[in-house]
Amino acid sequence: MFPAPILLPGWFARHYFDSARMKLADNSFIAYWMNNHPKKVCLFHKPRLSRVNIQKNPGVLALGCLSNVLLSSFLLWGTAARADISISPLVIETEVQRGQAQGTITVRNGDAKEFRDRVYSAPFTYDAEQGFKRLESSPQDLTPYLQFSPRELQVPSSAERRIRFVVRFPPSLPDGEYRAMLFTENLEATIQQETDATSGVTLRTAIVPSVGVAVYVRKGKLSHNLSAISARYNPQSNKVQLLVRNTGKASAILQGEWTIKKGEQEIYKGLGMDTTVLAEGERYLDVDYAKKLEPGEYQLSGTLGWGVNRINKIPFSVKFTVP
Repeated sequence: MFPAPILLPGWFARHYFDSARMKLADNSFIAYWMNNHPKKVCLFHKPRLSRVNIQKNPGVLALGCLSNVLLSSFLLWGTAARADISISPLVIETEVQRGQAQGTITVRNGDAKEFRDRVYSAPFTYDAEQGFKRLESSPQDLTPYLQFSPRELQVPSSAERRIRFVVRFPPSLPDGEYRAMLFTENLEATIQQETDATSGVTLRTAIVPSVGVAVYVRKGKLSHNLSAISARYNPQSNKVQLLVRNTGKASAILQGEWTIKKGEQEIYKGLGMDTTVLAEGERYLDVDYAKKLEPGEYQLSGTLGWGVNRINKIPFSVKFTVP
């Protein structure tokens, strides 16, 4: 996305939050030149910090300069965003009635200081490998039919505000699922600062947290059609992943319940995180087992659950090999 090395007069970085997985949606920050945002102030002190390499890690944007300054862990979502701001629900699924649907999102401020947010929407998808991905356009884009109010909100301390939205579909619109991410973005950047003890270089970065609520609106009688295709093992991350395909017209939020066996020996049994598999798409679900597996052939079996309390389930059983 960016050439390396590059000139870096200043950065403006956004976080995106994957509401279906309750963690950072992207494997990196999305960073913008500060001169595109003249009202945002973000300066790097010390003139020798002029060239950087960009490293991508889950949840982290690491900026490493030639003098080996590393800006990494403090840019995690948990420290950059204010934990006392909550938004609910994080996923909205609804159907149109007489060409219209509506809903409400609640923003709560548990902090002693008030805050201001702007609200905007954008089309999105979930990539099979990378997860959340913002789009410029999509045939399933809900934004042309989505109206919401307010577009900016100020939430006092210990108070809450509601964002109301209405969807209106024209009669000529084909049946299908339409979706958008409704973002709330803090209008005040959080300034993170870190000084390298060896070189004395100080880095100041403006972080603007954005939390997205995934809105799915369905027109017509739609359903999903799920199947577990295969499993794989990633030796770099020690992760087992299950590939799930959805050939239906409706997206599904799934929770995996799985068992890992090697021969007759049970290695692990547990529950995964809720993960969205979009309509007519596929996605890798991470098995929440991070220990290193010995070489050999394994079996991953269990169920994929969805719906209220995950009472709807389909079984699966696939094999994978650890080299």
